[in-house]
Amino acid sequence: MARSKILCGLLMGTLLAATAAAGEPAKTEKKAADDAKEGRSNLERFKKLAGDWVSANPKEEKLKGKVISRYRTTSGGSAVVETVFPGDEMEMVTVYTADGDQVALTHYCHLGNQPRMRSKNGDSKDELFFEFAGGGNLNPAKDTHMHDCHIRFVDADHIQGEWELYMDGKPAGKHAFDLIRKK
Repeated sequence: MARSKILCGLLMGTLLAATAAAGEPAKTEKKAADDAKEGRSNLERFKKLAGDWVSANPKEEKLKGKVISRYRTTSGGSAVVETVFPGDEMEMVTVYTADGDQVALTHYCHLGNQPRMRSKNGDSKDELFFEFAGGGNLNPAKDTHMHDCHIRFVDADHIQGEWELYMDGKPAGKHAFDLIRKK
């Protein structure tokens, strides 16, 4: 009788463990789906920027009304291309894509390198911080490159941000922007 109780207990324990384990992939799949949804949601913010953007408060008269940045959606809606200084010799391109629960970017810099960054959410739902995640054609310990970025979505027609430049593996300055949608 005691042996039957032990066997029954072992069988029940095995069944409970198997049932719990069977539910685990479903939780993992749900988490992955939720993460992907968050990444797509953050990418939607960039899609809504489609159009031309000018400096909110240009310091120089020649910059008044000049397009500083242009956003467009491409690749069936899976990527957003930002062109900074379109048509200028300093023109640069940044491509934003969803990456799980985050947004990844590759910045094609006029310096000839391609830093990659991955977002993390900011202190508010209106901010994204991008951290360096490697890059092409650069040695981060030596080469000058953009290393991180902070973007704030002020409202539908106003964005602010800051890119941080690195030289010799250390911060070397920040480039801030304050842009409004060109009407």
